[in-house]
Amino acid sequence: MRIGIDIEEVNRFLKYSHNKNYYKFLNRIFTKKEISYSFTKKRVAQHLAARFAAKEAIWKMLNTKNIQLNITDIAIHNEKNGKPKVFIKNKFNNNINLSLSHTKKYVVAVAIML
Repeated sequence: MRIGIDIEEVNRFLKYSHNKNYYKFLNRIFTKKEISYSFTKKRVAQHLAARFAAKEAIWKMLNTKNIQLNITDIAIHNEKNGKPKVFIKNKFNNNINLSLSHTKKYVVAVAIML
């Protein structure tokens, strides 16, 4: 079993939103689908931060196996019921379970691979 965890401040994603390079920043980290999904939500920064925390938790978990992986190789999408799904290099990975939680100020992600 492997585990990864990450916590992020939502404000980190709010403060960038007024920067002229904001979309360039988002495109370096997220897929277009992740960005589109987040921008459909009332609290955009919260959803971006949650996806970033998820990517970091997964990267930490997989990095222990000496796998070469970039942040952009990991994508988080949702099932219709809202459950997050993990994609590694555009392939669904059902071996990784992901849990996301957030408040107005913080988001946390836990990734577990059995």
